Amino acid sequence: MLTRLRISGFKNLLDVDVRFGPFTCIAGANGVGKSNLFDAIMFLSALADRPLMDAALSVRDPGGRNADVRSLFFRQGDFVLPAMEFQAEMIVPKEGNDELGQHATATATFLTYTLRLGLRMGVSSVQSDALELLHEELNYIPIGSAKQSLWFGHSAAHWRKSVLVGQRRGAPFISTEDSKGTLLVKLHQDGNQGRPQLRDASRLPRTVLSVANAAESKTALLARVEMRSWRLMQLEPTALRRPDEFSASPFLGADGSHVAATLHRLAHGRMRENDGELPNPGRTAAVYARVANRLGELIDDFGSIEVERDERRELFTLHALARDGSRYPARSLSDGTLRFLALAVLAEDPEASGLVCMEEPENGIHPERIPAILRLLHEVSMDVGLPVGPENPLRQVVVNTHSPSVVAQVNDDELLVAEPWQILRDGRRLNAVRFAALPKTWRCDALKRDGTSDPPCPRGKLARYLNPFRFRGDLGPMFEEQDGPPPARGRSSALGTRVLDRPDLLPFLFPSGGVQK
Repeated sequence: MLTRLRISGFKNLLDVDVRFGPFTCIAGANGVGKSNLFDAIMFLSALADRPLMDAALSVRDPGGRNADVRSLFFRQGDFVLPAMEFQAEMIVPKEGNDELGQHATATATFLTYTLRLGLRMGVSSVQSDALELLHEELNYIPIGSAKQSLWFGHSAAHWRKSVLVGQRRGAPFISTEDSKGTLLVKLHQDGNQGRPQLRDASRLPRTVLSVANAAESKTALLARVEMRSWRLMQLEPTALRRPDEFSASPFLGADGSHVAATLHRLAHGRMRENDGELPNPGRTAAVYARVANRLGELIDDFGSIEVERDERRELFTLHALARDGSRYPARSLSDGTLRFLALAVLAEDPEASGLVCMEEPENGIHPERIPAILRLLHEVSMDVGLPVGPENPLRQVVVNTHSPSVVAQVNDDELLVAEPWQILRDGRRLNAVRFAALPKTWRCDALKRDGTSDPPCPRGKLARYLNPFRFRGDLGPMFEEQDGPPPARGRSSALGTRVLDRPDLLPFLFPSGGVQK
């Protein structure tokens, strides 16, 4: 679980400090930097698994293509920051395995990972050594400090005790020191046993964390496992509609692929009884019923759901059944229905943990069903009032949106508003982005404790976001200066009156009975 992320020097993220809860919604205009925050999270996830350059080239640029490495660094005009820095506070799993199947148990689960990367000047952006590691550190946060670090509402007796362990230690798990002008990254063994492994930072093609294993550092491995589990889900209707071969992965892909195989695994899993494996028909019916009930919140005439197992073609095909008995394969369902279905399956999967990022989850969903998609996203994220376990996996959700309907219906302490922000540095005013919380929410309380001067989101800005209909006078639309003059009479007016200009609908748009002046 990612609880806090500080970023400086990545794209237009400069001195950004964001705290996350189990569910976070980020709202803001196009191009302000909401997606850059997701890119930063995905970059960190990639750095925990790949070489520096591979991770950098996996990050998209504004055009959706792989980025030039130099475009990842903050720049404005001729001003370029030659380094980027990340500091992530996270709760990692208590147990896990490395690639060789070796088991690891963490000595601490509340950790801080710090990483600083530089751009080698005068080196081509496509060369393997264009990026260099300047600092890497993995340290633990004492359990006694957890209360001051975890500000979102949660049960200390149940949730916090189920996720936090920690033993006192002197040295961090990974550290960096300057030894006679040479930067050395040290990997310390859990329990500070043995001599730390030293690596020359200037020669490292990847982070030390990305090669951690159970034999050398169990806690560093589990930090790596956690970061690798962070994913950006971009549910593609084409992938959601495809049937799955029997040999397909039984886990939901980031694009929504393998939804049929995943649901089949969840519904037809097997139980152990007297050391023998037996089918569990009760579990099968219960899983299908829970997914169907969730989907029923979106489609009124929906009846049930099932996965057909075609032995001849060796395919899993997902089918939805209407109340009248009509049968619809996945390929015939709407885009919004498929996305909703994929999230319903994800909510059911106890093995799917980590951070899930989603852009505009309301796409394809009717405005009346926005509450249903928000309830489902909350079901995907963990319940911090209960202990973490198979029925409540360590899983959190972060979404971004443009929709006033979504913003209006999320809990106020779950919302962050992305807005342009100017920062004074080296005598320059630099255009960046900040992520502002609403007044009197837990994030603002945390800012006050830290002594941070960033103000909360102005109420007027949020009011304008929630009310896109602006009027002047009794009937005429209000056109603010930046909106331009009213449309000329002529061809455009022949199209008829806009819906929001109809006097018979104004009481519904503005229940108080008046128009906004």
